[in-house]
Amino acid sequence: MKKVRVILWGLGAMGGGMARLLLQKEGIEIVGAIDHHDTRVGKTLSAVLGVSAPNLEVQAGPEATIVAGAAEIVLVCTGSFTREVLPQLELVAAAKMNCITIAEEMAYPEAQEPQLAAKLDAAFKQAGVSLLGTGINPGFVLDALIIALSGVCTHVESIKAVRINDLSPFGPTVMRTQGVGTTVEDFNAGISSGHIVGHVGFPESIGLIASALGLKIDRIEEVKEAIISNTYRETPHIKVQPGMVAGCKHIAYAYHGDKLVITLEHPQQVRPEVEQIETGDYIYITGTPNINMAIKPEIPGGIGTIAMAVNMIPAVINAAPGLCTMAELPIPRALMGDISQLVAGCRQ
Repeated sequence: MKKVRVILWGLGAMGGGMARLLLQKEGIEIVGAIDHHDTRVGKTLSAVLGVSAPNLEVQAGPEATIVAGAAEIVLVCTGSFTREVLPQLELVAAAKMNCITIAEEMAYPEAQEPQLAAKLDAAFKQAGVSLLGTGINPGFVLDALIIALSGVCTHVESIKAVRINDLSPFGPTVMRTQGVGTTVEDFNAGISSGHIVGHVGFPESIGLIASALGLKIDRIEEVKEAIISNTYRETPHIKVQPGMVAGCKHIAYAYHGDKLVITLEHPQQVRPEVEQIETGDYIYITGTPNINMAIKPEIPGGIGTIAMAVNMIPAVINAAPGLCTMAELPIPRALMGDISQLVAGCRQ
């Protein structure tokens, strides 16, 4: 029986988690690993993950790994922005392998990078393979789940969704983009300069929802505020003293003309429980009928991102070539059996 072969590009908090999950699955195997971090390069995959794994050495660059015929799919876990991951995605397309990336902007790159989205779509179509950007958010909670819930409505007037989550499982890249561990002054300066961006993905989630439902969006307004810690907080990647920034309260408002049609709120911080803050995911659709959904506590961001990337592997491999979105592929589901049996080219 042919197994689904996977290459991992990036073995940080999310990529490493995906690797560990893949090792637990049937009908799939890791055949390559790439990472630029000095503490991982040159080590065996087993040593990096701390679990039994194939006898692979983590490579510093893609030259020997991203080659035609090496794998069915590559999981790219290296950055948040379309321009940041573009060179890696182009290499994957050139090698004619399918790809899933958790770069937030890639969930709907047309929102901010329409020319790059068209370029990637053309590259993957020409190669005869597929590309998907996904994750817990964007990719599911504040877009794909909303789209699915709207399916029981005959009419949608407006949408509001709130995700109150714990950032603690995420690595240094997310901490930097959220401004976690900075002073309030540095946070505000980082927002002004663009070095601190808060949640990455609001234009993408709004664009994905609007495209799926046929809503016309004329403008998006965003507000970003520092969440200041009153207590000491610590994660494996950051230490936050009292008075420092523990996260970012980020809100996006999308308008059709003067009418507010989509509101997305995402106050996220590390260790919210130390200040008795309850996490949760909430979706309110005003329409016919009204929909009110609450998930408490939140769907864990780290586990959710890892699961979404792994669980979408068969759907991406089976998809039509080109750039895909979560609105176009089958609904995500947990993969509990032999993954190879879900992939057309691997079935006996």
